[in-house]
Amino acid sequence: MIRSPHNERLKELRRLHRRRGRDRAGRFVAEGEDLLAAADADGWPALERYCAAGSGLPGVEVEAEALAAVSTLGSGTRALAVYEQRWAAPAGPLCVYLHGMRDPGNVGTVLRAALAFGAWSVALGPGCADPYGPKAVRASMGALFAVPVARAIGVEELPGERIALVARGGEPLRGPAGGEATIVVGGERSGLPGRIVDDCDLVAHIPIAGADSLNAAMAATVALYELSPHRMAR
Repeated sequence: MIRSPHNERLKELRRLHRRRGRDRAGRFVAEGEDLLAAADADGWPALERYCAAGSGLPGVEVEAEALAAVSTLGSGTRALAVYEQRWAAPAGPLCVYLHGMRDPGNVGTVLRAALAFGAWSVALGPGCADPYGPKAVRASMGALFAVPVARAIGVEELPGERIALVARGGEPLRGPAGGEATIVVGGERSGLPGRIVDDCDLVAHIPIAGADSLNAAMAATVALYELSPHRMAR
């Protein structure tokens, strides 16, 4: 049993909470029984697993106070585990590309929407928050383990018709007639750079009433629903 918060294994967990530590190790931490169950269901083996002493959960037992000291949750956790990061190539038939989305909660929310509406991958461009950071992992609600995550520098790497979401720009967003498509979404404040928009095949907006604009993650969610292969099949 681990009793001290200064234990070397717990120190490494704290390092993985920071992006530099994750980048160096190529690993990340997921906290909470639901997230760990999602990882198990999607075939992600835990490299290390820790649990609160006396909880009856699998893993190395850690005294409650020591485990709380290494948790990023305000209420602490009963279980956490370490996993290898996985990176894929952008893939269709439906992909979403995020450019400059700095809020990790929004990145996690897009992953959750991607799973809900049948996207095959989420690609991250320059300036995006780390999808393997604690806040993004929590916001994904386990979708991180089911939806392939990719890196891409520019839209030329993206599959199918590249559709740039621009508030009040282009034409109203409609589902494609068929084939592959990538939804291209910009950051929360700045949106998409002009050069990215110019490189896309289509510029579209989500018609809204009663508000000036949508949060970036909300816009991506609506667009994913609109282009969902399940919806198009119906």
